[in-house]
Amino acid sequence: MKILVVDDEQDIKILFEQRFRREIREGVFSFAFCFSGEEALTFLEEHPSEAVLILSDINMPGMNGLELLSRIREQTPVPPPYIVMITAYGDPEKQTEAMRLGANDFLHKPLEFQALKQKLTDLQ
Repeated sequence: MKILVVDDEQDIKILFEQRFRREIREGVFSFAFCFSGEEALTFLEEHPSEAVLILSDINMPGMNGLELLSRIREQTPVPPPYIVMITAYGDPEKQTEAMRLGANDFLHKPLEFQALKQKLTDLQ
């Protein structure tokens, strides 16, 4: 399963590669990383239908995760990607907005990687 992770924090790449080392080595998951909403849209345009799942932070400079979500849903390839929004804030208004814009799920930081692994496995 190809997963696109969108987060402005550069160290997220190292964290995911450490936490999913075995799954990456076994070919269960492969990850692509973008560090802005704009970069994610470019990636999706250049790799249509490649990302099956998108994990996106909500709070990013420039294009935030909610705007990215809206743009992805407007330009969705078939089949549409499963999109999980991630935030460090327990803001119910942002969660409601994310779901209204087409998010499939919502996670809070700090991520509980065991729960995330189980959720990803269930989606396969």
